[in-house]
Amino acid sequence: MPPSHHIHDHLHSKKPLDGGPRDPVCGMAVTPPSPFDETYEGKAYQFCSFKCQEKFRIDPERYAQHKTRSPHASHPDPSLTTQSGREFTCPMHPEIREPGPGICPKCGMALEPVMPTLDEEDNPELKDFARRFWWTLPLTVIVTVLAMTGHSWHLFQGSIQNWVELVLATPVTLWAGWPFFVRGVASVQHRTPNMWTLIGLGTAAAYLYSVVATLLPQSFPTTFLQGGRIGVYFEAAAVIISLTLLGQILELKARSQTSAAIKSLLSLSPKTARRIKIDGQEEDIPLTHLHQGDHLRVRPGEKVPVDGTVLEGESAVDESMLTGEPVPVMKRTGDSLIGATLNTHGSLVMVAQKVGTETTLSQIVQMVARAQRSKAPMQRMADVIAGYFVTGVIAIALLTLLGWGLLGPEPSWVFGLINAVAVLIIACPCALGLATPMSIMVSTAKAASVGVLFRDASAIENLCKINTLVVDKTGTLTEGRPVFHSVEATPDFGPNDVLQLAASLDQGSEHPLAHAIVAHAHAEKLVLTKPESFESSSGIGVSGLINGKKIQLGNTVLMEAAGVSTKPLQFRSEQLRLEGISIIYLAVDGKLAGLLAVADPIKSTSKEAVIKLKADDVKVIMATGDGLTTARAVAKEMGIEEVHGEVKPQDKERLVEDLQQYGRKVAMAGDGINDAPALARADVGIAMGTGTDVAMNSAQLTLVKGDLMGILRARALSVATVKNMRQNLGFAFLYNALGVPLAAGLLYPLTGHLLSPMIAAIAMSVSSASVVFNALRLRNVRIE
Repeated sequence: MPPSHHIHDHLHSKKPLDGGPRDPVCGMAVTPPSPFDETYEGKAYQFCSFKCQEKFRIDPERYAQHKTRSPHASHPDPSLTTQSGREFTCPMHPEIREPGPGICPKCGMALEPVMPTLDEEDNPELKDFARRFWWTLPLTVIVTVLAMTGHSWHLFQGSIQNWVELVLATPVTLWAGWPFFVRGVASVQHRTPNMWTLIGLGTAAAYLYSVVATLLPQSFPTTFLQGGRIGVYFEAAAVIISLTLLGQILELKARSQTSAAIKSLLSLSPKTARRIKIDGQEEDIPLTHLHQGDHLRVRPGEKVPVDGTVLEGESAVDESMLTGEPVPVMKRTGDSLIGATLNTHGSLVMVAQKVGTETTLSQIVQMVARAQRSKAPMQRMADVIAGYFVTGVIAIALLTLLGWGLLGPEPSWVFGLINAVAVLIIACPCALGLATPMSIMVSTAKAASVGVLFRDASAIENLCKINTLVVDKTGTLTEGRPVFHSVEATPDFGPNDVLQLAASLDQGSEHPLAHAIVAHAHAEKLVLTKPESFESSSGIGVSGLINGKKIQLGNTVLMEAAGVSTKPLQFRSEQLRLEGISIIYLAVDGKLAGLLAVADPIKSTSKEAVIKLKADDVKVIMATGDGLTTARAVAKEMGIEEVHGEVKPQDKERLVEDLQQYGRKVAMAGDGINDAPALARADVGIAMGTGTDVAMNSAQLTLVKGDLMGILRARALSVATVKNMRQNLGFAFLYNALGVPLAAGLLYPLTGHLLSPMIAAIAMSVSSASVVFNALRLRNVRIE
């Protein structure tokens, strides 16, 4: 056990205080006062261990939590409960970030947590709207019934009915509708007209007109008389507000379902782990108290607590909850384990390697949350349209008012007012704004459940357009866990000399082929020498100094660059390459010393994936740093026609760029550092989850399982999501195209009927809810 474990045991003996400080590096609770603390830019930070403190010192900007308000920051709604310590964002405008609940200054929607939690309470806005709706609903019903039938009851004489309706409608309008007016005013202040601008204008116009008609009836001409009194529209304002509240309640409940997938991912992780102490005794501790290097026991039927490596034991582990692969994987000493996967029958002892926010599960949750908050190109178009749309609707409402007032039948201005209110209400752009964000949120969550992680929304939209896929060989088409095959030496060197020098130099390399060479040298019990210098020529090999000798280890390109002739072993190397075996040359002081042959089995699913991609009119191209003969042998077995061998990282990037210049939509799939430039250049970069962090950081899409079948799943989901977004946008545009003219009364000459503002409010609420529920259908999409 490392010495730091004594420190960890000491910290764990004290229970952290609720709401106490947390380590900014690993996120674990720290019991103050901690012996490890730092001050950065005037703020004090405490750490759980010396390791975390050192990480912070190296890169404090990465870990310092400086929460700043958005430049568009709005004042939180006082009716909403404050939740400190969490970041909130707008589902339609993810660039808005706030330290607590509030209102989006751009669209007026309620902000929601960036990262949901399992113990999350009900949405505070949902509770507030529900309270306002249920308390005022009886008043709305009474004022509506009174307005519709009161004149036939003869209960009230003259203007008395107007005063009764005023008393009943005022609490509904001024209390239940208060959040709408606040948001409407805020939209004008921020110069970002939105749905609340229209609702605020519409209800305010109907209510204020009715108040004036009640207080000053003598100021209105006789043409405004209806049944011996001035006609008022208190019921219109009250019903619009009640229906809008109901629509918002339904929408908020539906939106809350989009975070269900993240919550289900969070629930996968066990709450405790069984740690083995230095004296051999075992104890159950909270997951937040785990540290790197801890030894843990995973009993049959238990979940693996964090990412790590098997130290003892053997068992089959079910990884389907993260990879989508239903068959359990056998784990033995030295094999890696993923946190939250299920140990089926054997007992395992493991060492924790990634804890807290560094585990695979945490990274998946963060990636899903980030993708859900990103914008698709289609959404950016909708945002631009919505910005002009509200201004256009207000202009149409004014024209409706003036047109009816000047040209309509008596009482013309009353007709003009009611129709203008109907236009403002029915044209709310909420459905247009929600059309794509809801689809993206549901889609990314669905993808995560089948082992596909989208980094942003543009990847979802672009993947279905891909017609060319460039794939790396090692770790992408093949297992990426090469097995040592053989060693060949030139007359001046012995096979063990070649293996010993190659393995000594490869100790500093992360390439899978290097791991196979080093592992075989250890198996042969060769004594390895630490290189005096080491340099990696990414994609073609490594070089360095060992015992004063200049060593080069790599492919033909590296040998040619070093001026080393490979002719002495050319025939043997071609024989091996024809079998699909990779060849690595070793040169000592500028002279060829030998070659090492390493075999890398093809993944069982790769050939099927290539066949299905080709059937879907996707051209598959192999680009690898391996020898051309080996690459062709693998490509022939896979059915891949175009092959590029012995390519450097910049060559892969250039290949992608050339294909794009010919009008191809290109995806790049790879797993190594040498693939990173091409992954970044491609229209969609696809990283294998079994590969390097550099590759995953350069890609827009990560396949947790690390096999090409994941591309087919991702592509199928991309097609379904884009179709869903188009349905939502089409419905939103069609709804407004039909609703606005109808509300303006253009069909009155033909039908003799006008659209009531109350019916417009129902239509507006239904349109928004329908977009959300249509997006939720993506949860049931079958992905074969």
